[in-house]
Amino acid sequence: MSKFNFVMISAGFEHGGNVTHRHLDGHPDLLVYPFESQLGNRNFNDFLASVERVQYRYPEFPEGMEAEELYEQIIDEEMKTFLRKRNGSKFRDADLVMDEKNRKTEFVKLLGEKPYTRKKVIEAFFRSTFAAWENYYTAPKEGMTYVGYSPAIGIDADRMVKDFPEIKIVHIVRNPFSAYRDTKRRPFPQPLSKYLITWNIYHSTVEMYAKMYPNNVRIFRYEDLVADKTKFMHEMSDFIGVEFNETMLYPSWNGKEIKDMIAPWGTVLKSDENYNKQIIEELTAAEKKQISYATTALAKHFGYDKIEYLKEYYAE
Repeated sequence: MSKFNFVMISAGFEHGGNVTHRHLDGHPDLLVYPFESQLGNRNFNDFLASVERVQYRYPEFPEGMEAEELYEQIIDEEMKTFLRKRNGSKFRDADLVMDEKNRKTEFVKLLGEKPYTRKKVIEAFFRSTFAAWENYYTAPKEGMTYVGYSPAIGIDADRMVKDFPEIKIVHIVRNPFSAYRDTKRRPFPQPLSKYLITWNIYHSTVEMYAKMYPNNVRIFRYEDLVADKTKFMHEMSDFIGVEFNETMLYPSWNGKEIKDMIAPWGTVLKSDENYNKQIIEELTAAEKKQISYATTALAKHFGYDKIEYLKEYYAE
């Protein structure tokens, strides 16, 4: 296979990872996975297992499996639900034409002969998706970059870098007030205390990896995206190694602009600064106080005490 250019987007929940993913969708040099790239499986278990669900972690694969079994090992819930039981998918109305049998055939072909390394499995997962996607808006060609998104996968950055020494991991951090308000839209939202503990774990862990692997891992603030998309996306382009393109200034899916709500691709409904500000006022005074207590140290590290609509929560 030709060189595999690989970008993974990471974020906390309702941090704008899906929003960023959608803003990269229409770029002519990027092959952007249609939904969340849930690479994990049930074979990986570490001390962070209670923090995040297995589908959002970077996987491990048992030795001795056949190619077809490895395909099934990857949870990939959003895509596989769409392909296998479309009326049960929140993306049921998405204009995606793909036969899963063709995707699986391409996956097996791309894996080739044993031994099957984790690196080969992940690469085949992405390549086979676009080989089987019949109505993708542009034809995949050599040299393009594959882009996936999985919430919180940045906490496994060290394992991804071992497999893909040239990978680019984009981690999105968002202020915890707006982020928590958006996560409350979920049918089963996390309790506030748990949400705040994981907010600190995600971002402090990825900050460590950003220092360890500065060429591979970078943290971007969601607030900078909604404040100045042009500046933000120029910086993003430089990091992931593609030319800036005007399509990066708006969310899209399969090359078509999303002009209204970004749902069902994410719970963050709009990628604009007013939305990010206004939803904070929907929190109670008690919620704001607890969020401030729990996140002050890390929030100041990321400069949230310098942003006009957030600094009151981090005043001395």
